Amino acid sequence: MSNDAVDLSAEDAKLVTLARATRARARADEGAAVRDLDGRTYAAASVRLAHLDLSALDVCVAMAVSSGSAGLEAAVVLADGEPALHAVRDFAGAGVPVHVGDARGAIARSIAT
Repeated sequence: MSNDAVDLSAEDAKLVTLARATRARARADEGAAVRDLDGRTYAAASVRLAHLDLSALDVCVAMAVSSGSAGLEAAVVLADGEPALHAVRDFAGAGVPVHVGDARGAIARSIAT
């Protein structure tokens, strides 16, 4: 896997690996991973049920919040289409880097909340 379009730190590359593996294991549309301010990581896949529809990034944020995290350092989302950053912004504020890639884990760009 190559991330030629975006130069990632080793810690952010770890997030890509976690998001990719979680997405594949769950056979989900999306995979995501975040790193909180204490360096803890959370990885999740999207949830698509009749009465519950969550993006992978939303699940990661919920996991971090429910674990007592105070904020996020970085996030990765692997999905087709434009990721919704509302939950990340609500929880962690502006300026959090979000690396966006395809289902294979190729990061095409980085955006900030």
